[in-house]
Amino acid sequence: METAKKGIDEEQRHELDAAFDRARKALAIIETYDQARVDRLCQAVAWAVANKRAFTRLVDMGIQESGLGDAESRMGKRMKIRGVLRDALRQKSVGVIEELPEKGIVKYGKPAGIIACIVPTTNPDLTPAGNAIYAIKARDVVIFSPHPRSKKTSFETVRLMREALEREGAPPDILQCLVKVNIPMSQALMARADLIIATGGQPMVRAAYSSGTPAYGVGAGNSTMVIDETADIAEAARNTRLSKTSDFGSGCSADGNLLIESSVYEAMVKQLQAEGAHLASDAEKEQLRRAMWDDEGHRRPETVAIAPQQLAIAAGFTIAADRKFIAVRGDGIGKAHPFSGEKLTTLLALYKYEGFDQALSMMRAIYEVGGKGHSCGIYSFDQDHIHRLAMAAPVSRIMVRQPQSKANAGAFNNGMPMTSSLGCGTWGGNVVSENVHLKHYMNTTWVSVPIAEDKPSDEELFGPFYDAELESDRAAQAA
Repeated sequence: METAKKGIDEEQRHELDAAFDRARKALAIIETYDQARVDRLCQAVAWAVANKRAFTRLVDMGIQESGLGDAESRMGKRMKIRGVLRDALRQKSVGVIEELPEKGIVKYGKPAGIIACIVPTTNPDLTPAGNAIYAIKARDVVIFSPHPRSKKTSFETVRLMREALEREGAPPDILQCLVKVNIPMSQALMARADLIIATGGQPMVRAAYSSGTPAYGVGAGNSTMVIDETADIAEAARNTRLSKTSDFGSGCSADGNLLIESSVYEAMVKQLQAEGAHLASDAEKEQLRRAMWDDEGHRRPETVAIAPQQLAIAAGFTIAADRKFIAVRGDGIGKAHPFSGEKLTTLLALYKYEGFDQALSMMRAIYEVGGKGHSCGIYSFDQDHIHRLAMAAPVSRIMVRQPQSKANAGAFNNGMPMTSSLGCGTWGGNVVSENVHLKHYMNTTWVSVPIAEDKPSDEELFGPFYDAELESDRAAQAA
């Protein structure tokens, strides 16, 4: 803790000390609440930001402040808040949360404590809301550290939720948002908290893991979709557009690469164009490469989450006003081919494959470039292809015939837990390979009572390796 403090000034230290003092007092109160009380508080804070009027204002504020994202598609994220609330309300978090009588086990939910939540600039409203719902459900308190580029939006989001708590007679300091934020301040916060939920860039996630505090972080994305010969091309192209254009491709789940079977490749390209794709020429592709990445292959931040028309202008050419995203034909996979990496904007790379074995090889090569652990998907009605992809892909989630960026973190038509934090397992340098949701915000006490003995025979345990005669000799010698 003292090491982390060295990077903050006296004013920041005072803010942090005061925030933790208030958080501990609020924690002592929320820990006493029963299930009905915390469920009502979850509903109150969710409605405070997810009603249309409030969320419209937050979306406009966030885009104006950060310069990132698309207002129309970002509005859809208020449905994600509803999804998080749905999942939270359907689970228990106070007292007995699960019973396994056949094992003699009863589980009790307990608060994790003071949570440090690191908020990304691309989700200054959704991330605080989702974290607040799960944290309150678990009877935790949260101190948010917003991204400096969108801190006013995050502060306003938290302010609305604090007002909702206050109206319900609960301590508003259950939720707090830091004001004087920078990297050292976030590091100091993480070092003092009981738990960290870090959603953001890889440097911040690595800082969370090295803080000395238990942390749930996320990995980088590079979503890759396989379109095989059985795919519904119209569905695949429509879903690709929905995923690629959502908030101008700012999400790490947004489609980055399409691997398309050669027999349907041209039909898919034509359908993507019908859905609003601008197919870049070779010259435009080279211009995009220079605009998107510097000479060392680092992505230029000014190209992240911008409209395709802006991206084209940044590259030195223009596209029609009705185009929704840009597609380039992939010419290689690997570190020397930046189009095969994560793009985080309205740009997509298209690759042709011959036979499903090659699709799997290309998929593996892409994830060596980046995005390992995050997600991929497939448009197919061939169960063997779906199974083989699931067996081979080094990712934590695979979406089948779904718009990736809208489905990965949970949707009302799939069973994925609703969240804004996607764990990527050891592939992505994370501790979990699932969507971070309610159970990750709680401690659990297991109470065990005796049950009938469950002790298999040696023959059952060792199978063909068991030697009854040898065991008999050893028993005799022991006697």
